[in-house]
Amino acid sequence: MAMQNHWTGKRVVVTGGAGFLGSHIVKALRERGCDHLVIPRSYEYDLRHEDHVTRLFSVAQPDLVIHAAGSVGGIGANMANPGKFFYDNGIMGLHMIEGARRVGLKKLVLIGTVCSYPKHASAFKEDEFWNGYPEEVNAAYGLAKKMLLVQAQAYRQQYGLNTIYLILANLYGPGERLDPENSHVTTAIIRKCLDAAQRRADRIVLWGDGSPTRDFLYVADAAEGIVLATERYNGAEPVNLGTGVETSIRTLAELVARLTNLSVPITWDTTKPNGQPRRIVDATRAKKTFGFQPRTSLEEGLRREIAWMQGATRRSSGVFGA
Repeated sequence: MAMQNHWTGKRVVVTGGAGFLGSHIVKALRERGCDHLVIPRSYEYDLRHEDHVTRLFSVAQPDLVIHAAGSVGGIGANMANPGKFFYDNGIMGLHMIEGARRVGLKKLVLIGTVCSYPKHASAFKEDEFWNGYPEEVNAAYGLAKKMLLVQAQAYRQQYGLNTIYLILANLYGPGERLDPENSHVTTAIIRKCLDAAQRRADRIVLWGDGSPTRDFLYVADAAEGIVLATERYNGAEPVNLGTGVETSIRTLAELVARLTNLSVPITWDTTKPNGQPRRIVDATRAKKTFGFQPRTSLEEGLRREIAWMQGATRRSSGVFGA
């Protein structure tokens, strides 16, 4: 009841609320009794344009905004679209923060990314956030997101704007993009494993050598963390959301192969990039400051994503990539 009382009557905008992460945030808010939700659609509000953002604030009259919209994808998409990813993510965030300042918004929640961390960070702790340049493939995307923290802290200092900044580990789960150009690693591996049987492939080929590690955060757990932070955290410092569990891409692939009953071997194309060598997020601050603790194991989360993707295949009446 206490959490429902927190949200009752509040007008909340979730940008990107129809997308992968955003739809899970919306679900978590509705479960808490948030009854005044606005989900701006891109065909109505192109957040890259200042006048669209101004109109959104005027029409929605929000008490708070969770900014989850963004241009994002896997390694291939980042390699193909560094300029687009930098511009889209940077300009949307710039306009949202400035728009929030102009209307005196009570609270703005910004979603950052683990791609902003230095390539060779000794630890993915918030205090290490500025200790180097990001991994090159993801640098444009990561730096665009990172600059929003600078703007948020500057606006807090000068204008008193209450903006919090959350850094998310690698997300996965139901609702991910299925197109190969923009999907993330879990989805890409699952679709190749599911495709193999239908196409009678003699093997599946994955990028790199399988050695990089990632911290995989189930999307519904991430949404829970975002909502908890929105309720309980008002600090200027960034906060990581992750599991603290490090999994190699090779281990991930072997787990997906087992869960999908893959019957052909996995080979690694070492001419393709690995991406960042290592990622494991320290989520101590999130646990201490607003009680965030992920609930979903990697195996259970993958089972749910696989079941969702199998359902998507049946609904489309065809194989992935056809």
